[in-house]
Amino acid sequence: MISRADRARQFLPFDAMKGLSEALREREERHCREERLELSEEAAEELSRSLSELEPGMPVRVRCWYEYRNVTLRGTVTAVDAGGRKLVLSGHAIPFANIYEITPVAGA
Repeated sequence: MISRADRARQFLPFDAMKGLSEALREREERHCREERLELSEEAAEELSRSLSELEPGMPVRVRCWYEYRNVTLRGTVTAVDAGGRKLVLSGHAIPFANIYEITPVAGA
C-alpha cells in the first residue's frame, strides 16, 4: 500500500492554476515594499567620506534600500564603481543613492 505522503507527492508537478504561486509571491512582495529613506546633508557627507575610503576586499556592513526594503547587508567590497555610481558588495550591486550607512567590520 502506498503511503499518503507518497500518493500526494505524485501530484506535486501538476499545477492546476499555472502562475498562481508566482502571482501571489509578486503581490506579497509589492505589499511588503518599504519607502526609501532620505539622508540629511550631514549623513550624506559622512557617507561620501566612507565611500571614498573603501577598497576591494574590505569587510563592511551596509545599511541600504535593496530590493524594495531597508536592509543591512554584510559582506566584502568587490568594487567601488565611481563612474557607474554603485558599490559591489559580495555580488550585490548597490547604487550609491540607495546607501544610508557603511560601517567597516573588524576581522571578518
